[in-house]
Amino acid sequence: MEKEIQGYLGKIGELWGHIQEMLDGLPPEALDWRPLEGEGDLATNSLAAIAAHVAGSGTYLIQEVVGRQPIHRDREGEFSTRGVDVPTLKARLDAARQAIEKVLSPFTAARLEEDRRYRDRTAKVRWILLHVLEHTASHLGHMQLTRQLWAARNRK
Repeated sequence: MEKEIQGYLGKIGELWGHIQEMLDGLPPEALDWRPLEGEGDLATNSLAAIAAHVAGSGTYLIQEVVGRQPIHRDREGEFSTRGVDVPTLKARLDAARQAIEKVLSPFTAARLEEDRRYRDRTAKVRWILLHVLEHTASHLGHMQLTRQLWAARNRK
């Protein structure tokens, strides 16, 4: 496997591992709790929704956009994830990581320079992989804060 691809997969695995750690030891109500209820820009997402979204967006960007393999993603469904337990969320992340690795494993350095259509623009495969890392890291931060707020709210 190309060394650069190994680096991307390693970092994705590391970040997704931290996301899985954010779920550990939490009761079901913590997974569905949102610090700010409501709609629009002022609302926040639950830990379960963020974990589902990270798995969904990573799979979409790498399997569908980079690998050109349609996945029929339900983005809105990711954000309405509720009532899902920790093992199920972790399994979803693990399955997504395996799908991503399967797509990227055969890639060469030259293929990282290939163009892909993403939203309303053309982007290099390398840029899309970096975007997955950036997006995942941002949501990991959201999860860390959400977990801290849950812990502070539920101190006895």
